[in-house]
Amino acid sequence: MDRYLVIGDPVAHSRSPGMQNAAFRFHNLDARYEKRHVLRGEIAPFLEEARRELAGFNLTIPHKGAVIEFLDEITPEAAAAGSVNTVTVRDGKLLGDSTDGYGLEHALLENFHLGPAGKKFLFLGCGGAARATAFHLALRGAETIRIANRTIDKAGALADELRRYRRDLSVEISAIGDEERLAFWLADTDFLIQATSLGLRDDDAMPLNPALLRNELASRLRVFDTIYRDTPILRRAAACSIPAAGGMEMLIHQGAKSFEIWTGLPAPLDAMRRGFLQGDRESCCD
Repeated sequence: MDRYLVIGDPVAHSRSPGMQNAAFRFHNLDARYEKRHVLRGEIAPFLEEARRELAGFNLTIPHKGAVIEFLDEITPEAAAAGSVNTVTVRDGKLLGDSTDGYGLEHALLENFHLGPAGKKFLFLGCGGAARATAFHLALRGAETIRIANRTIDKAGALADELRRYRRDLSVEISAIGDEERLAFWLADTDFLIQATSLGLRDDDAMPLNPALLRNELASRLRVFDTIYRDTPILRRAAACSIPAAGGMEMLIHQGAKSFEIWTGLPAPLDAMRRGFLQGDRESCCD
């Protein structure tokens, strides 16, 4: 039996096992996907185990960047973004890829029937999810990428990398607390992408002042939260009649791409969507 995992810290919330095991069952594959809690300091020994015992694995926060130095190969897009979420194990070698951007692009198409070409994006946060998806959106023709982050230096570093990656791309940065700048941006933005970890816990606050999301933005703005649960920013958007969606379709499509990378088979999206919604009672969490 081929074994696959998703690792992270935290990882108990992950619904990837239900989704991937549904795909394996659909294609009658002798394979199993589980989740494991792996701390940052445990990455190196985990990867040695993976070389021997796994066929592939996914990574979630905070491991998407930390894993890169240990890999044998990495795709150009993942290298540019400095983020890997999908690793294939082949003949003991670790091959890294990123399907986050692919997942976001197809989630926007699924939820809003709009693609990234010619659009303006505002990211809240610039961690692993923002990095991977921003580089993909740049590759797919986004007109403008704006980054609001608590640490302005970190946002600036990502902006510089994006400008080098695509020289004609308009990139702007701001402190996430600069409400005047954010209000100006929101009035001139197609997609607000919530890419911080705020919303994973029930008592999390919104990453920006709720008053910045107003009813008059609903004619243009679309809000997407990369977290796949009901979050404060999604509730605020709904209250203002702003079209909004959570991260379910992003996870399904990025997982579908991972499945295709690992198996070479077409991903059964409907089966994976049902697996995501139903969960996987046989899966375990270490």
